[in-house]
Amino acid sequence: MGLFFYNLSVNTYRLLITIAAFLGNSKAKLWIKGRKNIFEYLQQKVSNDVPKAWFHCASLGEFEQARPVLESFRAQHPHFQIILTFFSPSGFEIRKNYDQADIICYLPSDSAHHAKQFLEIIQPSIILWTKYEFWYHYLSQAHKRQIPVVLFSAIFRSNQLFFKWYGSFYRSILSFFNHIFVQDSNSLKLLQAINIAHCSMASDTRFDRVYQIASQVQELEKIEKFKNNTPLLVVGSMWGEDWMVLKDFLKDFQEPLKVIIAPHEIHEKEILSIKNELKGKTILFSEINQTQNPKDFDNLIVNNIGYLSSLYRYGDFAFVGGGFKQGLHNILEPATFGMPIFFGDKAYQKFREAQDLITNGAAFNISNVEQLQLLFTKLYNNKSHYNQIHEISKKYVLDNIGGAEKVLRQAYKYL
Repeated sequence: MGLFFYNLSVNTYRLLITIAAFLGNSKAKLWIKGRKNIFEYLQQKVSNDVPKAWFHCASLGEFEQARPVLESFRAQHPHFQIILTFFSPSGFEIRKNYDQADIICYLPSDSAHHAKQFLEIIQPSIILWTKYEFWYHYLSQAHKRQIPVVLFSAIFRSNQLFFKWYGSFYRSILSFFNHIFVQDSNSLKLLQAINIAHCSMASDTRFDRVYQIASQVQELEKIEKFKNNTPLLVVGSMWGEDWMVLKDFLKDFQEPLKVIIAPHEIHEKEILSIKNELKGKTILFSEINQTQNPKDFDNLIVNNIGYLSSLYRYGDFAFVGGGFKQGLHNILEPATFGMPIFFGDKAYQKFREAQDLITNGAAFNISNVEQLQLLFTKLYNNKSHYNQIHEISKKYVLDNIGGAEKVLRQAYKYL
């Protein structure tokens, strides 16, 4: 019965995506288009005479978790062909040209037929999945073929189906993994309580990634000149709900402050609206290399993709978007540079790093412009407190690196 409802839910989702694509939804169109002729593509690309490792991520955030594991695997096993799959267009479309994987494609929707065909073509020696991926048919087929599967950077919560009295089918899915690495002790306890013994703790592998970014981040001379030794607020992955609070804060804040704003989605109309509501002189990121005097501008709006992690290195404060509605975006990147981090108070709770940094006093969930004004002004004017946060934030990242190495040590046991 559990399998019946599982198949029904997968097929219903696929039907809804098809309808959305027909009605013009751009992401749904990419989801459908990207899966056309996928098996023919794989048959052309997969090499039969070399071992293969299959990495799978749902989307872009999970890719950032997989990346340090994948790149370390590649460095240590260069003779392997690496297949990287995505479920979502937001991951695939941005990383489809990633040069550390040999084959990058969408994962065909989960069915018994697709799983058999997919695994027959790629025949991986090892499978490494990231965080929340629990596709029954793929996992059961891998189990039948005795292909080892490792899940890493996972988080479990008591309200998930695995832990309900009626969740026996979903608990059976967990038995298909050879090992599950979880991010926290609560997840470990939940798994152990349902007799999942093949599990252990390893820190979120994103810590390895952001630490790597911080050590390799590119210098941007024009941004240094734009900053001009002035305190700088970097606003990352900003949504409309974040802007409703930020625009009033920026309008009322009277101390010297430069601002970099990176909207989550780049649309010309939205960027123009933001530009019109900012006080002072504003320049777009795409224009900054053409100006002789970046220091003359007060605000910089990022209208390019891929630069945010490099921009954080110049920041003194960070506001990370998604916390009011969509789900908090990556706060580890600004954390690794040791800056105080602000975000909305509605949609951050499921992110362990947000909870940890709030507890440690290095991050602040805010509900309105008045609260942001109060907290920001106190930190701006209290250098001693600011320096304490700087050290706390950097230490938090340093204390949590090493997850990728732990995952790979376990994976290598199966090779």
